[in-house]
Amino acid sequence: MKLVYILGTGGTISASGDGGNTTNYLDGKFGVDDLVAGIDGIDKLADIKYEQVLNVLSDDITEDDWRYLAGRIDELAGSDEIAGFVITHGTNTMEETAFFLSLTLHTDKPVVLTGAMRPATANSADGSQNLYEAVALAVAEEARGFGVMIVFADGIYSGALASKISSFRPDAFGHRDFGCIGYMQDNRAILVQKPCRTHQPFDFDELPKVGIVYSHIGADPGILDWFAQTHDGLVIAGTGAGCFNEEWKQKLAQVTQKIPVVRSTRTGSGIVSFNHFDEEAGTIPADIHAPSKARILLALALTKTKDKNEISEMFRKV
Repeated sequence: MKLVYILGTGGTISASGDGGNTTNYLDGKFGVDDLVAGIDGIDKLADIKYEQVLNVLSDDITEDDWRYLAGRIDELAGSDEIAGFVITHGTNTMEETAFFLSLTLHTDKPVVLTGAMRPATANSADGSQNLYEAVALAVAEEARGFGVMIVFADGIYSGALASKISSFRPDAFGHRDFGCIGYMQDNRAILVQKPCRTHQPFDFDELPKVGIVYSHIGADPGILDWFAQTHDGLVIAGTGAGCFNEEWKQKLAQVTQKIPVVRSTRTGSGIVSFNHFDEEAGTIPADIHAPSKARILLALALTKTKDKNEISEMFRKV
């Protein structure tokens, strides 16, 4: 059988709670070995090796952890023995890790992230089926070249496009405007569309410091000065199609002389295109990228250039 390498990082899939409940649980109580041992039939899908990288709430994952995961997968991918990879991960920041890996990995072998919305001790725990399907996708020959993916509640999602769309339901992930790229039925992968945006992987030594600021009625423009003094770049989670008030526009005209500022939207879907805000404030439109992903792309872009036009081109193509 083919070999799948699982890297465990923790999250709800590793959590334990009281009385079979789905809430008020603690992450990191079970390791990858425990999770794999509790899944019937997973040993018939693939030979499995695993590594417990972390066992934490995904909010505690760091950029150094991202770098380790990317480096470790690229290192292991050189082995002909390994067919694909699975990463068990908390759902809160899974989309960020998936996006980062989609921009930095050098392998075309399947890399599949999965997790759970309910702890392993819940009466209706969802982690076992998600992990089973993730392993099945990782060994599917047809999944090669699809990049980083997320498998959740029978859906297959592009790691570059997926977002968490619910705070509690088991079907917690989606592509919002774009639709899923396929489905899982037990051990069967049904892939129906391939993401069309391609790019060269980013190579870097250190990630620049990029933050996110949320636009709202009454937002103090002074916070923009703080970001300009302490960060290498900034993403605005703007209203509507990436908008902000006149005070912010005037302040940003000064801030963008110091650091690049990307204008995204807090709405959760849609596109932010070039308009008069960018002309007047010197900002860069985020295109299809949500604030959390725009932050990652801007940080990686800054490892290559500080030129606004070049950065803007990256946002249109990646």
